[in-house]
Amino acid sequence: VQLQASGGGLVQAGESLRLSCAASGRIVSINDMGWYRQAPGKQRELVAAITNNGGTNYADSVKGRFTISRDNVKNTMYLEMNNLRPEDTAVYYCTAKIRTPGSWADYWDRGTQVTVSS
Repeated sequence: VQLQASGGGLVQAGESLRLSCAASGRIVSINDMGWYRQAPGKQRELVAAITNNGGTNYADSVKGRFTISRDNVKNTMYLEMNNLRPEDTAVYYCTAKIRTPGSWADYWDRGTQVTVSS
């Protein structure tokens, strides 16, 4: 099983980006999925999470600006980020709890860089 995130980049404050995270491999089902981020010198923090039924949870710092969604047919999760701020600059990681034949496990991608200039 592999998670592959894409969509990061360099933008100016106030602009938007859309991150995608695609899961591939011998997947039976996917439970919770989420996005975390880690800025230089800071701990990794939860940005947003989504259950397999579509329930969502957001960090206070991104509420009203970021939207998490998923396509259960494509095994893909998205993070729409609007009105980006310099403090959103970080490496963004996607994670998912995935069931493969015989087991459940948490998977992470390698991270995608988001840089917001002022």
